[in-house]
Amino acid sequence: MDKVKEIFKKYTMVLVLLLVIIIFTIGTNGRMLLPANINNLIAQNAYVFVLATGMLLCILTGGNIDLSVGSVVCFVGAVGGTMMVNAKLPIWLAMVAMIVVGLLIGAWQGFWIAYMKIPPFITTLAGMLVFRGLANVILNGLTLAPMPAAYLNLFNSYIPDFFHMEGFNLTCMLFGLIVAIASSILAIRGRAVKISKGYQVESFSSMIVRIVIIDVAILAFMFKLSQYKGIPVVLLWVAVVIMIYHYITSKTTIGRHFYAVGGNEKAAALSGVDTKKVYFTAYINMAFLAAIAGMITIARLNSANPTAGTNYEMDAIGSCFIGGASAYGGIGTVPGVIVGAILMGVINLGMNIMGVDANYQKVVKGLVLLAAVIFDIVTKKKKA
Repeated sequence: MDKVKEIFKKYTMVLVLLLVIIIFTIGTNGRMLLPANINNLIAQNAYVFVLATGMLLCILTGGNIDLSVGSVVCFVGAVGGTMMVNAKLPIWLAMVAMIVVGLLIGAWQGFWIAYMKIPPFITTLAGMLVFRGLANVILNGLTLAPMPAAYLNLFNSYIPDFFHMEGFNLTCMLFGLIVAIASSILAIRGRAVKISKGYQVESFSSMIVRIVIIDVAILAFMFKLSQYKGIPVVLLWVAVVIMIYHYITSKTTIGRHFYAVGGNEKAAALSGVDTKKVYFTAYINMAFLAAIAGMITIARLNSANPTAGTNYEMDAIGSCFIGGASAYGGIGTVPGVIVGAILMGVINLGMNIMGVDANYQKVVKGLVLLAAVIFDIVTKKKKA
């Protein structure tokens, strides 16, 4: 009984995600799980996965957030769109410029937050206004379109099927099989390493159950994509971001510093952690990922427009808290955040298919976010 409770507590949001998928599958008469809709789930929410990964680093430092990311996405997109559409500059140069602009914005905001001790809420609220305004200045209030075809192919295309099967992308399915096998090997190897170092680990049977569930989910997901057009290139962009930042937060010294600062900043400083560097790193990373999200957004919209990125910060923040990040900082994982982002995406997609009014959709997402934070607070009180 205790094991069941422990599993339920550990995988609460995963179980909620499965429940929501089942509800919307029934509510949409199965349309929710059509291959085209699974593909849309990725395409429409790719920016959320990227931004939420960066937002996690900010939240880990003590529940801090970045309100400027939507405006940064718009501003970076305006810079890139202007360079590619108006100036006809090479795509690679525009992409480098977008990254550089993102890093400069991150350094600007990180400086005020980390070294001048300006509260992150105030700094990024100012950034939200400043960069939205600058985006409108660059675009002159107009929409720039279309983006170059070669640029769109970097984000909107699909990995071709090397087997050329009719109606089924075998390359996609084989890729899913390789990922499932690699995931299983890494899980087993990781457990063995922990045992060799004397760490406490989950039981072997629990690990096997977890591996089977993850592998089934991967293969089912890839099977659905195989029935459509295969692997979207944007999924590879998202996967690279997730893997890099999961490694940073779970395996590196700077990753441990984020948790230390969020857990107890004064204690972290006394133990030798450069807390200013941690804050600066968090916000420069956030802006860097906002630049990546800006690239994805203008490719998805096939335009750079003054309203791009609106409310993106809310999607990223909501995904983090729903995915288990603590409102007080120091707790949260990249996989958890991705579960939260998928849950938000499933809710959006399911309600869109069902034709739910956009205003009611906002109500539902707001209540889900509030419920996640309440759950976090109640859980902490019980532990105390």
